[in-house]
Amino acid sequence: MNIYMAVLFIATIFSAGSQVLLKQSARQEHKSWIYEYLNWRVITAYAISFGVLFSTTFAYTKVDMRFGPVIDTLTYVFVMVFSYFLLREQFTKGQLIGNLIIIAGVLIYTL
Repeated sequence: MNIYMAVLFIATIFSAGSQVLLKQSARQEHKSWIYEYLNWRVITAYAISFGVLFSTTFAYTKVDMRFGPVIDTLTYVFVMVFSYFLLREQFTKGQLIGNLIIIAGVLIYTL
């Protein structure tokens, strides 16, 4: 695995983290509607998403295009794992099966 594939993989983890931050913000009560959009979680999540956009764009210039979307699908797996540990969400049997199918697909495709 070269450095650019690692950048794609790390960007996937950061992308999942930004989605969890947005969900964390959405679960909270805010003083007014403007604070729903202008709080540290939302601003940080969008800053991370912006950084992920540039890092994946950079990595796509050096990585075979067929691997990028496959690595990016792991975002769903990371969101489920982060939600379980950080937000204490329980996942359903369907979510677990779906994520296992994603992992199996990634492994089959990359082997």
